[in-house]
Amino acid sequence: MMSAMRFLFVGDSMTIGCAGDYSWRYRMWQHLAALDEPHEIVGPRDTLFDTAENAPVSTRYADPSFPAEARRHLAGWGEGWLHMAPVIQDVVTAHRPDVLLVSLGLIDLGFYTDAGQTEGNVREFVARARAANPAVRMVLLPVIPNIRAETDAPFAAECERFNDLLAKAVADLDSPASPLLLASPPPGYDLRADTYDGTHPGPSGEIKLAGAFADAMRQAWGLGSGYGVAA
Repeated sequence: MMSAMRFLFVGDSMTIGCAGDYSWRYRMWQHLAALDEPHEIVGPRDTLFDTAENAPVSTRYADPSFPAEARRHLAGWGEGWLHMAPVIQDVVTAHRPDVLLVSLGLIDLGFYTDAGQTEGNVREFVARARAANPAVRMVLLPVIPNIRAETDAPFAAECERFNDLLAKAVADLDSPASPLLLASPPPGYDLRADTYDGTHPGPSGEIKLAGAFADAMRQAWGLGSGYGVAA
């Protein structure tokens, strides 16, 4: 019997989502469930961020039938590569994911670190994840600049520079034993149509983000099928 592929979502506010959201994690769970292939979603957290409480304490997903075991993740409001690099080794050790689906970087560049420092944290993250599981696979999504980039030219430039550095890091660090994959930005992603505030995805944005990961895994690894396509 084929063993279940174990997935861990790693991300910032775009991944954890707010109370009342579906989240792109939900869209990916729908996709994986439709493939009818053994899989499991793992991670130490399972809540959404509650803006009223200013804390990740909400269980109010838009679809209340979203199974508890599929809500697991490692995502946090205001958390980036800077925060996830120090904890990923322990999380991978404890939860034993086979594949990390990672969407990080916007919060780093917006508040914490420049492009070069952020790329250094990417490399630390990869090294620590591999220290826990030398065969772990990772799919990394480039930063999608938010609406701030439209009026803040230095920030927009840092986002572009980081994405260049990220692509180079993925090329440097990829290995047959532990494949590292750079997903393509979701085609046609529109900050006005696909987000509700210029940053965080609404329903159409969630679908496009999940699709970016699903399509990358299918095209590069033959894993599953393209988003929305049955196996």
